[in-house]
Amino acid sequence: PDFESEIDARFLPPPELWAAVEPLLPEPPGGGRPRKPDREVFAAIFYVLTTGIQWKALPRCLGAASTVHDRFQEWAEADVFAHLWATGLVEFDASVGLDWTWQAIDGATTKAPLGGAATGPNPTDRGKSGTKRHLLTEGHGLPVGLVVTGANRNDMTQVEPVLDSMAVVSFEAEQHLCADKGYDFDSVRSALSASGYVTHILSRGDEKLALKMPGYRARRWVVEAAHSWLNRFRRLLIR
Repeated sequence: PDFESEIDARFLPPPELWAAVEPLLPEPPGGGRPRKPDREVFAAIFYVLTTGIQWKALPRCLGAASTVHDRFQEWAEADVFAHLWATGLVEFDASVGLDWTWQAIDGATTKAPLGGAATGPNPTDRGKSGTKRHLLTEGHGLPVGLVVTGANRNDMTQVEPVLDSMAVVSFEAEQHLCADKGYDFDSVRSALSASGYVTHILSRGDEKLALKMPGYRARRWVVEAAHSWLNRFRRLLIR
């Protein structure tokens, strides 16, 4: 495509990624004018997400911003990106192996000054509009479950929705789940137990004491690292 000579290759999807995406795309609607090729539209979406620019700032060589955004919404509604997430996890499991033995869950709040879906007043930021990611990771820190809510939703209320959101399912016999004190409720422990988890809920003080025990390993940090990694993507941070 022509845009490949004008756009830095660092901001274009590698061929392997397009090969994974293409089979997931829905059939285009019939009739009307010929559509812009899916590969070119995906390259434009990838460019927006990796650079963090606004849709309207999309370089013209990548297409009209309205066309690209419409296709993005169309594919999001068709769960293309959710299926891509699952596909990536399955491929990682086949090549490296997902670590289901030690999982971790945690919530992280970010600002949402422009509002929108899944936002609410942030109780830790003077009631300003905010959003919260409730994230479940496997032992390497890869996201395997995610729910987005308003910033005013308590972590403990989203445990079951997060488990229901898992992109892939584990059939490991032994699964441990680590969480902080914000999940220390009988209802949470019951839900996790019913889902087959051995629960480890510790405050930071308890963790500091546990780290002094011979052979003890900190496990929950991987979900905090995953939140930090996600926050480096400007499009996600500013919604």
